[in-house]
Amino acid sequence: MDVKGLDLQFCLEDLETVKIIGHGSGAAVKLARRKDTGALFAVKGIHLNFDEKVRKQIVQELRINQTAKCPYIVSWYQSFYHDGIISLVLEYMDRGSLSCILKQLRKINEPELSIICKQVLRGLVYLHNERRIIHRDIKPSNLLVNKRGEVKIADFGVSAMLARSKEERITVTGTCNYMSPERISNAKYGYKSDIWSLGLVILECAIGRFPYVPSEEEGWSNIYELLETIVNQPPPSATDEFSPEFRSFISSCLQKDPKRRMSSLQLLGHPFIEKYNEESIDLQSLVSDLQSPNNTGDRKCNIAFRASDITIHQIA
Repeated sequence: MDVKGLDLQFCLEDLETVKIIGHGSGAAVKLARRKDTGALFAVKGIHLNFDEKVRKQIVQELRINQTAKCPYIVSWYQSFYHDGIISLVLEYMDRGSLSCILKQLRKINEPELSIICKQVLRGLVYLHNERRIIHRDIKPSNLLVNKRGEVKIADFGVSAMLARSKEERITVTGTCNYMSPERISNAKYGYKSDIWSLGLVILECAIGRFPYVPSEEEGWSNIYELLETIVNQPPPSATDEFSPEFRSFISSCLQKDPKRRMSSLQLLGHPFIEKYNEESIDLQSLVSDLQSPNNTGDRKCNIAFRASDITIHQIA
């Protein structure tokens, strides 16, 4: 059931857990159903290791953040806190993440990639230009898809509220594989660090594997070898099997000097993005033919968090 038009003022006691759909370090994601309407939500619990005052401040900021409305960002409906855990009631994206889709398709063709990328860029323009937020963790598992073919950015609130986003940061938050060279080097970074991450994601979708390849067949000896390669070696690029527009787009994202990268707003006008019309490319048909992540038995298709069963009450 679509939640649009429904009363979204409720507490967690109004929800019943359907199943765990994600698990990992420090949090859990559950599929929950509202008892009176049957509407589905994703309920994510996050463990916070802060003192009580800071925790409550974060909850208040998260509630303020619920006013953020953008069709390319996963919606937040409610925030709750109890005993060191924040619970977020989120829009449920029923086709899982881009990571899950890649597991089934292996590769995504340029026309569909252009439409996916256009939606992600619109979300980044909103974050960068309107909210003044750096996401910090753009990766396939944080780009979620629903059966209507809508692609939305997830976890921006965690990045924004818990990491105290400013335009320039010298902190390290996010997944190392997709970090920009300046972030890995612990240098100042800005909005364009998200553009590097997006470039790696889109190239990965096109070629069917992570763009950096280890020199040895057995793989990277450790994460530091990969990070050193990202910092010291030339960036990956799209080969001649792809269109000039796609190769140019990837190059515009994967510039080691952030000053040479295009911004999210500039990329929306890139020829690769303008080449395909949303009305002529049917993402809905593409994703509707895929198996729902809840039926694959692969929880890695969803955002990965550790399961937790704790009753959470709304703060007065």
